[in-house]
Amino acid sequence: MNERCEWCGTDPIYVKYHDEEWGVPEYDGRALWEKLVLDGFQAGLSWITILKKRDAFRDGFNGFDPNQVAEFGENDIQRLLKNEGIVRHRGKIEAAIKGARAWQSIESDIGFSSYLWNFVDGRPIQNQFHLREQVPTQTPLSVMISKDLKKRGFNFCGPTIVYAFMEACGLVNDHQTTCPRHADVQKLAR
Repeated sequence: MNERCEWCGTDPIYVKYHDEEWGVPEYDGRALWEKLVLDGFQAGLSWITILKKRDAFRDGFNGFDPNQVAEFGENDIQRLLKNEGIVRHRGKIEAAIKGARAWQSIESDIGFSSYLWNFVDGRPIQNQFHLREQVPTQTPLSVMISKDLKKRGFNFCGPTIVYAFMEACGLVNDHQTTCPRHADVQKLAR
């Protein structure tokens, strides 16, 4: 049986995201930060909401350049709070700015990509789930990463958000084994 993961349904935006992005190992530190920020904005909302607003987020956050976002101040916060194209939540906006500063610290120390990939010894975890119900919402590893991110200055990165981030960025391959992308994504691991 070769069926897509159940969660993506038939919405063309979700299907494209599933087929082209979700689970693909991401090694670019800036792109990883963008995905972590977007997962934080997703808290309490559906991922499709974020996907539909992603271009507006990219515009509002200067292409998710963490060095630029780290310099954001109150005027930028006010500008973003008026931007109807994004999720206008002051706490999440402030968390993105604070996270950009934390990213800079990690990036200058060991590199944000290396920092994250070190948690999985540089290789994606290859799960073998057949059913959606088997996929966890968090794991002991996502709890550990969440705690470390928070210690380093990140917010809106609880264990469930971190696990969704790990799935999205390919730190873990949670495509169902019945999905053709499971094997495809597995081959993309370095």
